[in-house]
Amino acid sequence: MSMFDPVGKSADATARKDNTLRKLDRMNKALRHEEPDRVPISDFFWGSFTRRWQQELGLPPDADPYYHYDLDWIVTVPNMDPWIRPFETLQETPEEVTVKTGFGAIMHKHFSFPMPEMRSWETDTFEKLQRGEFDPPDDKRRFFSAGDNQIAGVGDGFARNSPAWIETVNSLRPDFPVYGSMIEVSECLTRLIGQENALLWMGEYPEEMGAVINHIGAFYLEMAKAEIAAGTGLLDGFVIWGDVAYKKGMFFSPAYWREYFKPWVAQITAHAHAHGLPVIYHGCGNVKAIFSDYIEMGVDACNPLEVKAGMDVVELRRQYGHRIGFCGNSDIQVWEGGDRDAIKREVLRKLNAAKGGGMIFQSDHSVSSGVSGLTYDYVVKLVREFGQYPIRLGEFEETMEGDV
Repeated sequence: MSMFDPVGKSADATARKDNTLRKLDRMNKALRHEEPDRVPISDFFWGSFTRRWQQELGLPPDADPYYHYDLDWIVTVPNMDPWIRPFETLQETPEEVTVKTGFGAIMHKHFSFPMPEMRSWETDTFEKLQRGEFDPPDDKRRFFSAGDNQIAGVGDGFARNSPAWIETVNSLRPDFPVYGSMIEVSECLTRLIGQENALLWMGEYPEEMGAVINHIGAFYLEMAKAEIAAGTGLLDGFVIWGDVAYKKGMFFSPAYWREYFKPWVAQITAHAHAHGLPVIYHGCGNVKAIFSDYIEMGVDACNPLEVKAGMDVVELRRQYGHRIGFCGNSDIQVWEGGDRDAIKREVLRKLNAAKGGGMIFQSDHSVSSGVSGLTYDYVVKLVREFGQYPIRLGEFEETMEGDV
């Protein structure tokens, strides 16, 4: 999972601009499988991409792609650390830093490298995992206080004392549809004990690990409820972050996922819907084995639909029709290549899946530093030109199920 949660510009949080209301209408129509004025577009940006984009387009150092392109939605993250505590600095030089986070993860960040390294975990035995007790999921500091937290602070960048979630929501709300978000159990386990331990202990102690999953699932369900309550009247949707797959398939059997992981995703989805919030589920990798489960749970759209994992939004639309929406799937590796003809072919072909609504245009994960700022500028212009309804794609037109 990769996300960019910028600090917005100060503004009156109660005053939504007409343009923002149009973006919200565009998003909601797309997620209801209606055709808005045009296909919504946004993305998740690496900080290193943003710096490259600023330089290549000759923009000031505070330029932000969300504002520059007036993108259609943005995601925010509260403090989801199991233990709310400042980073413990274990080593720091001008080139790198090693900290222990509120997940109990020992994380090393070299500032010239795009992503951090998780080196070890405080919870390093199954017995410790079983005994673990977290800070309350509804602790107000998660939503109303600034402070260190792993997801906002240690990624492709490094930031201490991240701003209070509610301040970020209020600052962004005048300009964008703002989504809250919450991780689910698989995302927690990766940060809390590491992917290797998580899979090993599922294999060694499947039922006991299932009990742990249920305990953590209940924890994050309550945190999601608390976040939605904290953001009453301020949120326009909700993202659930939940990587459960890799390039060739799922990390564990679909049956195990359905027994232990799925119920908590379903309950978060249902709670968001009960509060009028559409749900976008972010799950990397090849999730074809459980795609029908997303539909059953009522997930409104799936993201990021990674091309390198065999996901193809045009084929998914043909297979599933308009039973679910799509968010993503434009091949970031094609963007990184920089070939304008290949990029146009990639972008316009994927826009076929937007016919009839049901699609938000984004990359198939996030915009990396390997993408030229000029390339992203070109992508936005293509989507704005060819994503107008009714969609006409010329030589890249493909017949979709239900086309007339």
